[in-house]
Parts: sequence; structure tokens; C-alpha cells
Amino acid sequence: MASLRDAEDFLAHALSRIAPHTSYAEVMAERSVGHTLRIDKSQTSVGVEPRMEGAVFRAWGGHGWREAASSGLDAASLTRCAEALVRHLPAESKSIPPPGVSATGDAERKTDSKRPLESFGVEERLALARDLYTIALSPGGIDNAFVTFGSSAEERLFLSTAGARRWQLIDRTRGTVVPLAMENGKVEYDYLSFGAMGGWEVLDELTEARILETAHEAKLLLQAGSAPTGAMTVLLDPQTAGTFAHESFGHGTEADQLLRDRSYLKPLLGQMVGPEFLTLVDDGSYPGGWGSIYFDDEGHPAQRTVLVDHGRFVEALHDRESAAAFHRSATGNTRRADFLSRPFVRMTNTFVEPGDWSLEELLEEAKNGIFLQTCMSGIEDPLGGQMQIKVKKARLIHNGELGAIGPSMALSGKVLDFLKGIKGIGKADVFSIGPGYCGKGHTDLIPAGTGGSYLLSEALVGPA
Repeated sequence: MASLRDAEDFLAHALSRIAPHTSYAEVMAERSVGHTLRIDKSQTSVGVEPRMEGAVFRAWGGHGWREAASSGLDAASLTRCAEALVRHLPAESKSIPPPGVSATGDAERKTDSKRPLESFGVEERLALARDLYTIALSPGGIDNAFVTFGSSAEERLFLSTAGARRWQLIDRTRGTVVPLAMENGKVEYDYLSFGAMGGWEVLDELTEARILETAHEAKLLLQAGSAPTGAMTVLLDPQTAGTFAHESFGHGTEADQLLRDRSYLKPLLGQMVGPEFLTLVDDGSYPGGWGSIYFDDEGHPAQRTVLVDHGRFVEALHDRESAAAFHRSATGNTRRADFLSRPFVRMTNTFVEPGDWSLEELLEEAKNGIFLQTCMSGIEDPLGGQMQIKVKKARLIHNGELGAIGPSMALSGKVLDFLKGIKGIGKADVFSIGPGYCGKGHTDLIPAGTGGSYLLSEALVGPA
């Protein structure tokens, strides 16, 4: 993939055409490519995701932002785009400064992969996928399996009239194995998935032992009984706890929502919302995190932002505009899905900080309840403060001991009630950040990591 730095002079020249007409302007150029692979019993497919390439110019118009995008990175296309933006800038664009603090300085970062994406050819990927497929089918009773790999290399270059220059190249890799068990016409499945910033070394997490355990769970799900319903003690596995972190203090802490009075959390800033041992974090600088970035799309470095500190809601996620309105600092969370999408305040890696409880201690504390495992999805209502999380499987807890496997279930209720009901958090030895995608509304999907350890609380549960 050719570098955006080859087009940097063209981008800078086009930006200079805008500069005399506004108090501030910037350009974000993007070039990305992705690859996919899938194997199951009936087919093998290898694909290339649609290549994204282009640039978006943004200028302050005195009372709001104006944008123009170009799908060409040649000098003529970029100049035309810049001139089109200038024609739509009002007279006050030059005299009124934009809100917030502009990023400054020059920096470059790229993913340091042990096995870079370009080093692993198609035949090698196919051979690995076939090996994992064979492992998944090796236990009796597994009729089929899906093995999928996905990778992306995304390059972004940011320039501004305030003197900022940011270049970053991020590699992400994800692998998933889904064994399907069949018995008497009934089909069940479980899945194993890992994803992170990095190259093909990420797939090393798809070990034989983990795949065999996943296949075994798929077979057990064929005998799963009915799901319990009602209010009860719930123990979340790390994956589900991470989704809780994302859905509880996710979109509601994106400060553009606070500005629009569309977050139930706005009046709670500075207040206790959970026990003193609870800390929730969004960290775009987390090493190797699926949702990690080096710089956001306003040029600010990614950082660790503590949202809930020992039970107290202390901070939101900010772009330069919301930071100015709330007298805070930008947190490095302004993200565009691509150069054709608007910039929004977005999460990166959102997680629950580990605690000091072992799994055995949490089960003993639970006494009776339900252990929710393998999160499938989550949704929140940032205005009303409700959330729902669906999991693939569950296990009843009887007198502190795990019972038989149960079917897919859903957890629901008010976030604040769930927070206040938290009784314990697992240790760091099982902490992990998993891969996912998050939309602002129903569009603009971006990589977002979710993580945590075990988490014990109270909630409403029922069949999914």
C-alpha cells in the first residue's frame, strides 16, 4: 500500500488555499485496505475489503464547522475540494476563532507487529484456517465449523493550520472459530474470538485447547434447559463485563451527548454512582487494544481517561468543542469512521479495572444466581439510562457452585441500579480486552474494545 506521505505536499498546498479564509482549518487523509478469509464445510472464500482512499477538509465557519471531501489524492482533486470549501465559508470565518484547543506538533506512529500483515501470504492463512477447522471438528458431534480471519491496515495523515502533523498506520487482526454441534435435528454453537492491534501473531490466541473447549461447550448447549427469569444475582465473565462497561458508561459519557442534553449521566457528574472499589476507564492508548489509536481525528494523542474513579463519576470523553464548553481538556476521542463520515466523540477501549476477588470467592459471595458467559451484543439508552446485554450461554449457581449449562439469556435494567448492586470484581489475572464495533446511532461503525474481569451484581434476566 502506497503511503499517504507521497501526497503530503498536495494536501498541504490545498490546505494553504483554505487558510486565508478562516481562523482554522485541517485535513484528514485516509488510505486503508483489509482482507478476509472464511472456511466452513461447504466453502472457502478469500476476499479484499473495499479500499478507502481520500481526504476531508474541515474549516471553522465562525459559528460552526464546514467540510468538503475528495476521493482523489492528486493535486487537482484536492485543490478543487479546498476551493469548494472556501466558497461556502462565511465572512466571519476569519475573525472568530474555533472553540477549544488546537493540536500542535509533529508525530508519527505505526503498529509494531511481530508478524506484520504483509508477511503472511494467502496460502499460509488458508493452511492455518484449515488446521483450526480440523481441530474444531475433531470432537465427535461437531457437524461443521466456521473459521474466519480478518485484517486491516489503516493509514491516516492529519495536517492543520495550527501546525499539527500526525501520521499513523494501524494494523488490526481478528480471528474467530465457531463450532456447530448437531443432534436429532437440533443445532447449537459456541464461539471463540480474539482481536487486537497487531499482525498475524494475534491469531496465536486461537489455541487448540481453547478451540476444543469451545466445541465441548457447543455440544453441552444441545442439552441446555430453560432460562430462569426475574431479578437475581448475576456474575459476568470478562467479555460480558466489558460490554457492561461499554454500555453503562459508553455513549452517555461522550460529551457531545451531554451538550445536547441527551445523557442521563449529565446531572451525575461528580457524584458517587457505584461502590468505592469500582473504576471504569476509556483508554485509547492501551497497548495492543482492539480499539486503540495513536491520535484522534483532531490530532490529539490518545490517552487514558478515568470515567468512574472509585465509584465517583469524574470525567466524560471530549472533543475540542465539548471540552471548551465544559472547561475541560480534549481526551483524544474524536473519531471518524472514515473520511466520508462526520467526526464524533467516540469510545476506544472501555473497561472495568480489575479488583481483588478470585472466581471462587465471587461464586461463594453469589451463593445462588446465574453466571452469564460469552457476550453476543449490548445496547444502551443514553437518555433513559437503561441497558440490555445478551449472552450465548449461562450457568446456574447453587450454593456457590456452578451448575449445568443454560441457553442464551439477556440481562436488562437500569444502569444505576446495576452499578449500586455491584458486590465484587475479579482479579487482573483474567483481565482481557475483546474486539467489537460500535456505531453512533446505527451507522459510522468503528473498532471499539471492551474488557474487564469477572463482575458480580444484581439484575433482571430472562431468555434472549
